[in-house]
Amino acid sequence: MPFYNREHELGFLHEKHRAREAQLIVIYGKRRVGKTELAKHFFHDKPHLYYLADKLPEANQLSDLARKLGEHFNDSFLIERGFGRWEQVFAYLRDKTKNERLIFVVDEFPYLTDSNPAIPSLFQKGWDEYLKDTRVFLILLGSSVAMMESQVLGQKAPLYGRRTGQINVQPFAFGELDAMFPKKGFAERLSYWAALDGTPLYLLKFDPQLRFFDNVRRFMLSKGELLYEEVEFILRQELKEPRNYFSILRAISLGKRKMSEIANETGLPQNVLTKYLAVLRDLRIVGKEIPVTEMQPEKSKQGLYFITDNFFKFWFRFVFLNKSLLEEGRVDVVLKKVQTEFPQFLAGAYEEILPELLQRALRRMKSPLEFQYAGRWWLANQEIDLVALHPEQKTILLGEAKWSNKPVGTNVFEDLVAKAEWVEWQKKKRQTFFALFSKSGFTPAMIKLAKEKNVMLFRGEELL
Repeated sequence: MPFYNREHELGFLHEKHRAREAQLIVIYGKRRVGKTELAKHFFHDKPHLYYLADKLPEANQLSDLARKLGEHFNDSFLIERGFGRWEQVFAYLRDKTKNERLIFVVDEFPYLTDSNPAIPSLFQKGWDEYLKDTRVFLILLGSSVAMMESQVLGQKAPLYGRRTGQINVQPFAFGELDAMFPKKGFAERLSYWAALDGTPLYLLKFDPQLRFFDNVRRFMLSKGELLYEEVEFILRQELKEPRNYFSILRAISLGKRKMSEIANETGLPQNVLTKYLAVLRDLRIVGKEIPVTEMQPEKSKQGLYFITDNFFKFWFRFVFLNKSLLEEGRVDVVLKKVQTEFPQFLAGAYEEILPELLQRALRRMKSPLEFQYAGRWWLANQEIDLVALHPEQKTILLGEAKWSNKPVGTNVFEDLVAKAEWVEWQKKKRQTFFALFSKSGFTPAMIKLAKEKNVMLFRGEELL
């Protein structure tokens, strides 16, 4: 499988590997984001032992690990004898890594805790008593973000304070798709990102030789394909009661973003709904958005829920809601719906990447302008697609995006200036800037006005 980006993460791992001390590195992130590929790309030319944990009983896991270690060190006695407990694993590794560097990777570490909840404590003891003074390079990989944060990284976790480094592997940002699809134009790359998010495995499933909607038909709307079943597979892997979670995600995908709206759509009491939403937020499937000007988001009453992953968002809107038709094999009917509704869906994706486009442009310009926070803003019936702030410098930038086939005229800018008056943040002290983002460019009158008013104009992803 081709490997893209991740230069920073690889550089970090190589730097740690060059040190002589023992290392305990935690690599975590949601499923399919490329954690295992990152580790494999790092250790492929170095002495290593890779162990993929599963949900088998602990005795089977120890037996498998003994076989792998025995084969690696050509130790037939270990293969025959095996391990009876984890302490023996750590003692064996201590003896083998006193003077030699060995990368020991435990993938899907949370699966070990399924068979023995004491695993984090056992690994803490193994590190403290056997491994910390060796040359071992221990990597713990995990897809259960909530478990990794609570039982491995959290202050109350047994392994807290033992790790020598951690990497939270994130999906690719939109701009990182350039390397994967260098021959694709902006609109097509945005379509890929809107449908598949920045998840490497999903992006690589699409055939770059096919048109976008042909890829959607073949890989997302066709029974038997991985992307057709993927969301259901992930939710059933992660959740014990997927039915209610499906109902919640369906409601959000239909535009029900307030707690009261989701409750009305699902029929779930708000106290129960709160618990389900907390689980989905822990899994990084759902997020809660607050107007960017609110500096105490935990106290805000304006929070709106949203599906954080574009692939999940696309799947619930276009696959889940049309599952009956797709199961009947009426793929062309559903594809026509997708083609009709996708421009609106793509407009939402365009708005999501505005902070990234702004920051990229400011870096390229070497502009003195910088912003610490960026996101949407809303109040009552007023909404602004992008508000970027720097509290110390008291600077604010307000931006509007239009994904249409018509060039943006001066009326859009005038509306934005009027809406800016509703934004109370540092109103009497701030320095205000404006930006417009358009799929199809700008009218001559708007270009002239932008020069007079110093307005930043973006056509697609490029600053004019």
